[in-house]
Amino acid sequence: MTKFIAAAIIAVVLWGGWELFFYWERVKNEEETQQKEAVAATAIVPEQLDGLPQSLEPTLKAAERQGAEGLRNWFKTYGRTVRDPRKAWIELDYCQMLARENVPEARRVFAEVKDRTPTNSIIYPRIRQLEKTYQ
Repeated sequence: MTKFIAAAIIAVVLWGGWELFFYWERVKNEEETQQKEAVAATAIVPEQLDGLPQSLEPTLKAAERQGAEGLRNWFKTYGRTVRDPRKAWIELDYCQMLARENVPEARRVFAEVKDRTPTNSIIYPRIRQLEKTYQ
């Protein structure tokens, strides 16, 4: 009987070690994926994204210098002429500026961007990076 108990204990320890190993691999893979997504999000140059007419670039820069209020007014004026993916990138910048003043509004804007952005979009890694902040 003691041999059976010893064998059972050894089997449980081996099984636990096996499960711990797979858990560690899963965690390591998630961390690597997050790091790759963060690098991909920072490697994007927003000015090179499609969707913003070149003539509006100076007005966007001026609005960004004015902060969240400036971007809100810029979107009211030029929002219909801007297309994704650049529009989504600008709106994510707006979310980050707005989060200091109006968290519910920032979450609403983030949810809109996330809902309309496909997972294969060039800016989706940035959405994943900001997702925990606005959920």
